[in-house]
Amino acid sequence: MSGVEIRELECFLVLSEELHFGRAAERLYVSQSRVSQLLGALERRIGGRLLERTSRRVSLTPLGEGFLSELRPSYEALRATVERARVSARGGLEGTLRVGFLGSADERVMGALSAFRERHPHCEVAPVEIPLADPFGAVRRGDVDAAIVCLPVAEPDLVIGSVFSRQPQLLAVPLGHPLAGRATLGAEELADCRLIGLRGPAPRYWREFMAPSTTPSGRPVAPGPQVRTLQEGLTAVAAGLGTMLLCAPTATHQNRRDIAFVPVTGLPPSALALIWPHSRESARHRALSQLMTDQLVTPVGA
Repeated sequence: MSGVEIRELECFLVLSEELHFGRAAERLYVSQSRVSQLLGALERRIGGRLLERTSRRVSLTPLGEGFLSELRPSYEALRATVERARVSARGGLEGTLRVGFLGSADERVMGALSAFRERHPHCEVAPVEIPLADPFGAVRRGDVDAAIVCLPVAEPDLVIGSVFSRQPQLLAVPLGHPLAGRATLGAEELADCRLIGLRGPAPRYWREFMAPSTTPSGRPVAPGPQVRTLQEGLTAVAAGLGTMLLCAPTATHQNRRDIAFVPVTGLPPSALALIWPHSRESARHRALSQLMTDQLVTPVGA
């Protein structure tokens, strides 16, 4: 097999799948005569027929079947080696990076993702919505490669990358609510509200941050209905079933005329973070995290 050409091997592999010269030619973007030439050249190098051809059918010979069983794993290994080298030459920054969002991403985040695409044109970023009540499940299951979630995150198997958008929490209330016209409200006033909580697999500490059961001084906060998604929660707010704490970027991105968003003082600020699994960390994660830090994190004193 000295001097064998890769194109001849590719032709044989495609023919072994299609068992039809016309379809093989279409897949290889060559003419049927060229397929015959490539196969004939390979058979001459080997010294035997690999395919039986009649006017009605094409089939592998016993020699062809044996050759195929040994060739395919070697060929796939060669392709994988070439692919790894190609990815390495580009710094590992190619393919598609699926990024999960809790509800939606604001303009600043989308701007950072666009900048990432421009800087790394071989790596596409695909936004994927994930349930508000399950911020870590999708990234653990591999449904997304990374996710932008609200802090706190106390999960040993997850990397916390860029942290940004540290801002006061806002309370979503229906327009007819007594607090709707307020410029701000204190955290202790949450004791007079029904807070919509989260139903789902989110850890307890995360659900408690999103819908605290007590005020900072220890006064109980009445629980409202439990929801799984952001839109489900906002619909419950608009229907007057309760109020809901949200991070500022999420709140300001909602263009609803039936809900008011009132800043809350006396609570820890909300913040967003890019997270991903330790076990699947890659150059793409690190590059996106660094770009988001550069573009979204306000320097101290700025």
